[in-house]
Amino acid sequence: MITSVKNEKVKSWKKLHKRKERVNTGTFFIEGFHLIEEARKSDWKIIEVIAQQGIDLPVWCEGMDVTIVSDNVFNHISQTQTPQGVAAIVEMKQTNALEGNHMLLIDSIQDPGNLGTIIRTADAAGFGGIILGDGTVDVYNDKVIRATQGSIFHIALLQRNLEDAISELKADGFSVWATALEYAVKYNEVPLEEKVALILGNEGAGVQQDIIAQSDKIVNIPIYGQAESLNVSIAAGILMYYVKG
Repeated sequence: MITSVKNEKVKSWKKLHKRKERVNTGTFFIEGFHLIEEARKSDWKIIEVIAQQGIDLPVWCEGMDVTIVSDNVFNHISQTQTPQGVAAIVEMKQTNALEGNHMLLIDSIQDPGNLGTIIRTADAAGFGGIILGDGTVDVYNDKVIRATQGSIFHIALLQRNLEDAISELKADGFSVWATALEYAVKYNEVPLEEKVALILGNEGAGVQQDIIAQSDKIVNIPIYGQAESLNVSIAAGILMYYVKG
């Protein structure tokens, strides 16, 4: 059992709280029984399970590399307010191929809760994949992962330049819809097509103009009350379920 926070393993786990270390190692840190089980069921490689002393591990942990740590060590590495006493190091899994007729493109969304909720909703709506553009919050941020409720392990995620991705999607027969306020039509007045890619933009600035210029349709969601705007994750849900028909 590891009892010191100065242990080299503990230091390496703690470093995964930072994006730089996640990128360097190609791994990330998750907490809780549900997330670990979702990663396992979705065939993501679990490198190591970290269990707090006295925690009963489920049967599916058998055969995994498990390290037991003291209470103070687990509290040191935990990023949650009420830890369940179990965490894991998982290998990143990025696909180069997206399948399906409905794609989501993310342009510089910054809030981890918003991105996580959007990923969860895209999974629920049966979208084929999500392309994460430059300037978007790290998908392996712990707050993003928790907000996905495990959906991060169910849907294809690809990080790349959006302008290149849009060109390829259009060549593949996708109609590309960007969300914006100006020169837009109501989303539910746009005829549905077989293959649609939706672009959602930054919480404050929206979709960048050069990306809007590449789109086939510019759509918005009407505001009937006095709210200035909709939260981007709510807007994403409305639009995704609409294009699914």
